[in-house]
Amino acid sequence: MAQQLWQSVQRLAPLRPSFVSVTYGADGSTRTRTHEFVQRVLKETELRVAPHLTCVGAAREEVLQIANAYWQLGVRHLVALRGDAPAANLSADGRYLPHPGGFAYASDLVRGLRQAGDFEVSVAAYPEGHPESGGVDADLENLRRKVDAGARRAITQFFFETDLFLRYRDRCAAAGIKASIVPGILPITRFPQLLRFAARCGATVPDWLRSRFDGLDDDPETRRMIAANVAIEQVQRLRQHGIDEFHFYTLNRAELAYAICHALGIRPRSNEARVA
Repeated sequence: MAQQLWQSVQRLAPLRPSFVSVTYGADGSTRTRTHEFVQRVLKETELRVAPHLTCVGAAREEVLQIANAYWQLGVRHLVALRGDAPAANLSADGRYLPHPGGFAYASDLVRGLRQAGDFEVSVAAYPEGHPESGGVDADLENLRRKVDAGARRAITQFFFETDLFLRYRDRCAAAGIKASIVPGILPITRFPQLLRFAARCGATVPDWLRSRFDGLDDDPETRRMIAANVAIEQVQRLRQHGIDEFHFYTLNRAELAYAICHALGIRPRSNEARVA
């Protein structure tokens, strides 16, 4: 998997993305490997890296030490998330219990990071509402808190209906949220995996999308063609409404993201970007 991830970096780097985000597992379970990978990307490429940083299950001092280590590496952009709560941070009835000495929520983490250094901070946004937030209105208030704390960009959870994102963007503007709202685009590599993701995060999988992938469980080549077409159509529709920034969830695979960018007119600039 590490080799596959590095091959994806090498494949996508010449497209000159604004930044690449690097995730780690729930409660920071792969934090050390993430740090090592970020270090390698900074050393061997010209890419701008935005590591994910979560606060669930960790003391404030521990989180800020990680942020400081990234700063020392030259990282100036972080994606601040609460993170998925492990069993130790859940009550008997399943409610989230913040770490007593930690940042309780992503808004608290953003405020702490902005005080720790001049980081550019991106956060998550949920056009259909986070499953724990109680709906879109409550999630908008949560996003407002994160922006007020210093976040400059909100990257949305994946979605497949253009109107859903546009309504959310308009509601953010009406609520006075000034941060950039960047649509998260998920090229579909495996449909059952998509359904699991959607169930966890509360995203809708429309019937028309289910129909397109129906009967293709054993036909990966056709799946890839349809997945690329779905994502290209989605970005083109959003472009028609003035959207010019997109965040692709590559899932450590470059093929679909590269093909989609090519179809949208984004081509390598080999004389400007080089992977060492």
